[in-house]
Amino acid sequence: QVHLVESGGGLVQPGESLRLSCAASGSIFSINTMGWYRQPPGKQRESVAVITRGGVTNYKDSVKGRFTVAWDNAENGVYLQMNSLKPEDTAVYYCNAKGTIPASPPYDRWGQGTQVTVSS
Repeated sequence: QVHLVESGGGLVQPGESLRLSCAASGSIFSINTMGWYRQPPGKQRESVAVITRGGVTNYKDSVKGRFTVAWDNAENGVYLQMNSLKPEDTAVYYCNAKGTIPASPPYDRWGQGTQVTVSS
């Protein structure tokens, strides 16, 4: 199994930056993709940025050019660098890992979530 722990959320002003980290433990070599999702207040959870083991990334249109997702070898996980933050980026951000373990169905794991608030 894989366990995920996020860190780095907080309160920032519009235009500022924030970096989220997600540390993975357990069967990390079984992970195929990791990514960040967010759930704004009163809305559904949405994909923000995803990266495959091969380094292919995919971003939500509204964060392209502002957010960067990358593997973090030191944490055996991923980070999300968020620049030029906007109030509409306010949400609970969740780390996600998808993978496969032999003789088991594919898994889909979530972290506990970290709050990001962008407000003046």
